[in-house]
Amino acid sequence: MSPNPTHSLVRERGCLVYARSLRVRAPVERTFGVVEGLGGDRGWLFADWLWQLRGTIDECVGGIGMSRPRRDPDQLRVGDALDFWRVQHLDRNRFLRLEAEMKLPGRAWLQFHVEPGEEGTILRSEALFLPKGILGHLYWAAFYPAHVLLFNGLLRAIAAAAEN
Repeated sequence: MSPNPTHSLVRERGCLVYARSLRVRAPVERTFGVVEGLGGDRGWLFADWLWQLRGTIDECVGGIGMSRPRRDPDQLRVGDALDFWRVQHLDRNRFLRLEAEMKLPGRAWLQFHVEPGEEGTILRSEALFLPKGILGHLYWAAFYPAHVLLFNGLLRAIAAAAEN
């Protein structure tokens, strides 16, 4: 695993996109297997208490929270509920896109790309947010530092789990 994820923040087709990537010394299939196993009873591998807190906040504002169980602990299908996410696109061992179903001032997606790389796998994740109005932009700005910490830690935890 490379020591720290490389990252970038860009605006793409109206979305704010925070992308990061990491080299993983594990095969694509094992790396994607860790990604596909995130959430549910297994948790999110890094700062799970923050994911739980976000779910609790979502429930307090009338959202679905984290109370929905996974259909299967290891494999996902398009349309599956995954905590406060919904599987929108799945190309096993290559790509997973989750769409947020929590209450937000905009729309959000979390996606993972897994591809063969030098000595293993290149793991890339992107958090995309399409803000709705000024409240959406304020939300992004307020939570951006937490998202950097959370998503970089998640990427490193996925890599560590795949490498063990």
